[in-house]
Amino acid sequence: MRNVGGIAQTEAQKSSDLFMKCQYLDEITGGRGVIFATGTPISNSMVELYTIQRYLQYSTLEEMGLLNFDDWAANYGETVTTIELSPEGSGYRSKTRFAKFYNLPELMSTFKMVADIQTADMLMLPVPKANFHTEVIKPSPMQEDMIKSLADRAEEIRAGHVDPSVDNMLKITNDGRKLALDMRLVNPLAPDSDTSKTSVCARNVFSIWERTQEQRSAQLVFSDLSTPKSDGSFNAYGRCARGRSAREPPSKRTRTIKKAGTGLCRLVPACSIMVCHIRGSPVLHQVCVPLFLTGNSQVICTSRPAYL
Repeated sequence: MRNVGGIAQTEAQKSSDLFMKCQYLDEITGGRGVIFATGTPISNSMVELYTIQRYLQYSTLEEMGLLNFDDWAANYGETVTTIELSPEGSGYRSKTRFAKFYNLPELMSTFKMVADIQTADMLMLPVPKANFHTEVIKPSPMQEDMIKSLADRAEEIRAGHVDPSVDNMLKITNDGRKLALDMRLVNPLAPDSDTSKTSVCARNVFSIWERTQEQRSAQLVFSDLSTPKSDGSFNAYGRCARGRSAREPPSKRTRTIKKAGTGLCRLVPACSIMVCHIRGSPVLHQVCVPLFLTGNSQVICTSRPAYL
């Protein structure tokens, strides 16, 4: 199956390594040596369900004659062609994706041989009420010019005029994400804009902080893009720490940490805003929760929501 979005044509060493380990454990335990636990079995593409079955139901797929993906897709999936926004954001294009199931009862009966599915309605876990607020921000003239340059780069790549090691669609998509967040992530010499995402977010965070001083309410700001660096370059975390205006100096009640440990909360002095850049640390919740409960911090900026 080629030219279908959401289906990778290359292998990944991590995936191959995990597959071999699953095969070995199944061999020595009679198919009872591997347990997967996830809240998102299908998060990006429906191909992920086939991948999970290949890890956990290899022998079953082999008996059913569905070991190859094309055979599995022919029985359970359907390709759908839709019009979607192009990666560079300059227009629309038709794209074929593997995005629809059929023969779903048969597929689920096979999958439930190894899956114990629990939905939110079944678990009845207490969750707070979410109030969603959406900010619609118009691009600045400089951003509009940059978007046009992204479109020109994309056309050159599609025409085969650019070596992939020099420029590619992944770089364009990444530059587009940076451009949407703040122009200074693409051009460090660009002026600050009061209508950028970072500025609007900082004003909203500061406004909530001002209104909730009495009860010292807690705020968590997540951003996995533009994390702090040691070279002093612009980052979204620093902009958030400055409050209402980018021209204000960083607050004296702001602390920045880049590494976390179990005793970190005892080492951080009282501060209203904490810029907390932690990569791959499972102890983030041990840092944030005590700081919130003690009132030492009311706003924490971090890139790791998964560990809270």
